[in-house]
Amino acid sequence: MKLQYIIGALFAVALAGCENVLDKTDLSAFNEEQVFNDTLLARGYVDYVYDQNLPTWPSSDFLKCTDEISGETRFFEGTVQVNTVADFGTAVNATNNYGKLRSINQFLAKMPGSALSEGYKKQLMAQVTFFRAYRYFDLVQLYGGVPMVLEPLEGVGQAAKDEAAIPRSSTSESIALIVKDLDYSIANLPGKWANTNDWGRITSGAAAGFKGRILLHWASPQFNPSDLPARWQAAYDANKQAIELLSANGFKLHNSFSDLWFQEANNPEAVWVTCYNNKVGDQINKNMTWDNNTRPSYLGTGSGSNQPTWEIVEAFPMQNGKNVTEKGAGYDKQLFYKNRDPRFNQTIGYNGATWHINGNANYRLWTYFVNNKTIEQKATNTGFYCRKAIDPNLATGAVANAGTDWIEMRYAEVLLNFAEAACGVNKLDEAYAQLREIRKRAGIEAGADGNYGLKPDMSRSELFEAILHERQVELAFEGKRFWDLRRWKQFETKLNGKRRTGVTINLKTSAISAAEFAAKRDGMNLDSVYRQYFEIVPKSLDTKYTINWKPEYYFFAIPSTALTNNPKLEQNIGWPSGTFDPLK
Repeated sequence: MKLQYIIGALFAVALAGCENVLDKTDLSAFNEEQVFNDTLLARGYVDYVYDQNLPTWPSSDFLKCTDEISGETRFFEGTVQVNTVADFGTAVNATNNYGKLRSINQFLAKMPGSALSEGYKKQLMAQVTFFRAYRYFDLVQLYGGVPMVLEPLEGVGQAAKDEAAIPRSSTSESIALIVKDLDYSIANLPGKWANTNDWGRITSGAAAGFKGRILLHWASPQFNPSDLPARWQAAYDANKQAIELLSANGFKLHNSFSDLWFQEANNPEAVWVTCYNNKVGDQINKNMTWDNNTRPSYLGTGSGSNQPTWEIVEAFPMQNGKNVTEKGAGYDKQLFYKNRDPRFNQTIGYNGATWHINGNANYRLWTYFVNNKTIEQKATNTGFYCRKAIDPNLATGAVANAGTDWIEMRYAEVLLNFAEAACGVNKLDEAYAQLREIRKRAGIEAGADGNYGLKPDMSRSELFEAILHERQVELAFEGKRFWDLRRWKQFETKLNGKRRTGVTINLKTSAISAAEFAAKRDGMNLDSVYRQYFEIVPKSLDTKYTINWKPEYYFFAIPSTALTNNPKLEQNIGWPSGTFDPLK
């Protein structure tokens, strides 16, 4: 795990011997002349921006706003209020969106006047413009257009407050400025960093991939209800450029869908990565929590969160590539795990599965009930566990300090983004080609027609749906499902009025005693076990309400505190007193 993003590491090198400097954690400890005219200090500032802005592993609170896991959420209860989504931020705080943007704008304002070489300055600035684009898109995808502050503003005094009262830019203006920043990043960043110690820094391909993701959102129904062709063309061009830049610099699909999380430097699939480490009790330790929170708690580690629903279990296709509901798929609900897309076994931990975990390649996972009592110390609520990115070789004592890197953008996502954009401009053959490449890597059978189970000659609308389904499977539990449902405005059609479900698997004690089964189970044929000894009982996971996502949630309300703080802000249409149209 590379540690360069922790600002203290570089500043320790740059400032060795400077009195009382190493115990400073903020950039105000250094004067501007030092920071912007010293190679290592300027790079240290950029690393501070990385550390403040890099995305992290998805949280359970976020994932439960989808059909991947369950859990109470105001978004599905239909009780979101004006102040629920408070990402806009109003306080003078270095950790909120506009606080982070101020640090970014400060650097971009001062760096051009630096005495450093022009090439080096542009390279540093291009990394920072990437994160300005990231911060602003984080706001735009929530609210629509926002005030686009492109230079640092004073933070103290009434005059400063008045100057900071900037109206919202239109959404189209906001997107244009975000894309402009990314174009600068693309033009001034290397396709691949030569020094392996720079692994994880943004490349031109990562900037192009993020631009492609943004323009795909901009072309999707949430922002583009009229299906404007120019939006799809822009998304197509951006994603095509991303693939060209990435592939020219050695990026590609990893050979292994399950192992791609555990290769760090020079991982060919990791387009945009946040580096973690497994240090303990160190000032630069940066542990991830996904592994510890996700693996089964009864193994002596973890908390068993992020439990898959029956909906995501059935979303995975069969080994032949057909969906479980398709004619000829060969799906059997009693043997739900049998002959599935190999990604199923690499993502879902189910009752009786062989799971390489805690260094044991032959471990069998059991989640069944006997006489209404779980055999686990604490039962999984859904009947399943998530296996994705769970390190199979971590020792029990090391799980809490796991250091697996987070891959925010995989090459597979770039292929899927390109497939969708190609579909948008009616280049359906190109869209098919990306899906075939992903399914081939997954291990799905090619079939006689070489389509890997995809229905031939799909219409544009059918292919859009097939791409979204492929995203649901390939990118499961990676924090992409919420945004896909939202940008395609599918919460109402796919989730509203429903309750997410799981299963309880009961041992038929009339057929075998609990003790006898426990003694024999690890050596028994799983298909025979399910047919003879298990009863699968559906259960509702949403017990308090059916899902009730509301249309106004496609653009959340600007919080009341922000409106009070800045009288020039307009509220979004669809919320009380709303006059701002986020579609313009």
